[in-house]
Amino acid sequence: MNPSLHSVRSLSNALALFAAGVPALRAADPALVDDFSIATQTARGAGRLLITDKDAGSHSKATQRCDNGVLVVEGELAPGRGAPAFISIPLLLPADAKPQDVSAYTGVRLRVKLGQGILSVQVASADVTNFDYHSAPVVGKRGEYVEARLPFKDLKRGWSEQVPLNAKAVTSVNLVAFGMAPGAFAFEVDEIGFY
Repeated sequence: MNPSLHSVRSLSNALALFAAGVPALRAADPALVDDFSIATQTARGAGRLLITDKDAGSHSKATQRCDNGVLVVEGELAPGRGAPAFISIPLLLPADAKPQDVSAYTGVRLRVKLGQGILSVQVASADVTNFDYHSAPVVGKRGEYVEARLPFKDLKRGWSEQVPLNAKAVTSVNLVAFGMAPGAFAFEVDEIGFY
């Protein structure tokens, strides 16, 4: 196809979607995972998800919303008998969750405001099959936005054999609130990506 004809068709399709009220995805920086500018989907086109611990025997609840380009998450952790409590917000790299090569980057960066509870960043890879993904807690002064940088080499698995993260097979970056005791949690994320 003629490149200029292709550009005209792409522009025409984008204008038709805009007229129909469908948010168009912008050509995202490959290092960007999400900027939370679209309420229903990530910057990479995946739908917004929220996973709770219900199937693990706990009863945690959470809400998430995108408010002027900021992800706002609030909830209550309610562990079941002998089970940890958690909620997870997976940010799929491609909408189909196929493994992506992010080995050109050093780690995950996010601009975050911690409210209550413990927040962890998990990097899920196709190599891990038991959900014990590589993760690290996010630290910073509560109530203020901070830029957190979590190097891939510092991410660890919780209960499984410690093997390095395979950055050539990453499927998602997950925001996880967790705990062994009941309690509230809250955090806001302005942007998340790789560095």
